[in-house]
Amino acid sequence: MRMASAASRFVHCAALTLFLGVGSATPADGLPWFDDGRPGPQARQAVALLAAAASHGLEPQDYAAGALLQAVTQASQGPAPEPATIARLEQALTLAMQHYLADVHGGRIDPRQIQRSFTPPRRDEFDPAAYLMAALAARRLPEAAQEAAPRMPLYERLREALARYRALVDHPAWQQPLPPLPAAQRGRVGKLEPGESYAGLALLAQRLIALGDLAPETPAPPRFEGPLVEAVKAFQARHGLAADGVIGTATLAHLQMTPAARVRQIELTLERLRWTPLMQGPRMIVINIPEFVLRAYEVRDGRISVLQEMKVIVGKALDTRTPLFDADMRFIEFSPYWNVPPSIARAETVPRLRRDPGYFVREGFEFVTPDGRVDAALSASKLDALNAGQLRIRQRPGPRNALGDIKFVFPNSDHIFLHHTPATQLFERDRRDFSHGCIRVEQPVALAKFVLRDTPEWTEERIRQAMDRGESATLRLAEPVRVLIAYGTTLVKDGRIHFFDDIYGQDRLLDAALRRASVDRRRIDIQP
Repeated sequence: MRMASAASRFVHCAALTLFLGVGSATPADGLPWFDDGRPGPQARQAVALLAAAASHGLEPQDYAAGALLQAVTQASQGPAPEPATIARLEQALTLAMQHYLADVHGGRIDPRQIQRSFTPPRRDEFDPAAYLMAALAARRLPEAAQEAAPRMPLYERLREALARYRALVDHPAWQQPLPPLPAAQRGRVGKLEPGESYAGLALLAQRLIALGDLAPETPAPPRFEGPLVEAVKAFQARHGLAADGVIGTATLAHLQMTPAARVRQIELTLERLRWTPLMQGPRMIVINIPEFVLRAYEVRDGRISVLQEMKVIVGKALDTRTPLFDADMRFIEFSPYWNVPPSIARAETVPRLRRDPGYFVREGFEFVTPDGRVDAALSASKLDALNAGQLRIRQRPGPRNALGDIKFVFPNSDHIFLHHTPATQLFERDRRDFSHGCIRVEQPVALAKFVLRDTPEWTEERIRQAMDRGESATLRLAEPVRVLIAYGTTLVKDGRIHFFDDIYGQDRLLDAALRRASVDRRRIDIQP
């Protein structure tokens, strides 16, 4: 009975550890894990799923995958296990699978652990215990486990990218770092331009071939030129960099990033996708902060059709970060007033007006009293009252208005909205975190057409007229449009994976939170 005893020891440890990890989950009775005293096909399927949890960016150790695999294998061989051993193994498998299904469906942590102001999206009801029972009863456990994961193409494409980058972890192209860039010449520092020589060209070519940016078998040229320059441009385009074919400090930093680091970045994005309701409504607007891009799309028959894509400007990484949440867009304001937030008024507007009183008239400012009266005269006493919260200040509609000529409103506690801007030159920057938190959109007319597409009387001509009228007017939408402000530093576009800088440090926080969660799940050592 030594084999049964060993299985019992493994199962006892796994069952208790998983029970403590799952918390309130309760194992279901009578699940068909065993047939005639031996682990049945579904028990073997379960341990295979748990062992492959890494394909979803999850940690197999969190589900005692190794111990359960060994226990099931031992229970399948030699003398039949004792009833007590079978009971413990059934309990362990049940709890492990419930835990796994909950994680693959909705993520391993509560997003508010890393951002207290995060507004959790509306979620579907998912009961892992009931889901598991139904899957086992129908004898379709592998299919049900796959269906529990986010049902969106991006999730599966990222899983494929995860497998590809895992295969590169031990690739010889990353066994040594790229050499330093050429020394400063003629006043420039750390830059490799086309036509120059570089000691790392062979290693650079090997790395770009492995990443898919350079065609296989392409020989390294004697100088940085030809296909190698084009491959660097392709690499830069995939990493949110200016695709100029010049290797500077930022490009070199991305080239030095190891496949293992990229693996972790993809794993973090998969975790975020498990929280993110990208297919929650028939029409959605999603802003991906690290990418500085807005996409407006329709969801039909489980498929996403992107109808608009445009650049955006988001909150400054240093001090005015755009928060992450989702909400319903309910209004469009044409030729809006800009009601200057008190914090901006005190920190920026009042000091500027004290230095330059002419700024008040040039920018079209006016004061508003608590009872709604408008006062267009500037005085030191009114600035004092503004600082004290006794007055507020706003900017009239017009070509200099900070909100541009249109504002898209989705009521939220952070007072965040989408709007145009007169400072359109900022959209040409590669990194676009310049705002006080609200999001500036590059193509406001195109976005308005998307939002109003089910309201045919609002033609493009009428939208432009309302934006140019110079008189503030608010339009209530007949049907709200869901707006999601999201954060993903990896994305698959046109079959190629793209990576973006972690401008708000959210990846770093999520990585730490997930590692703590894994430690908490494994730290209890149960002795036999």
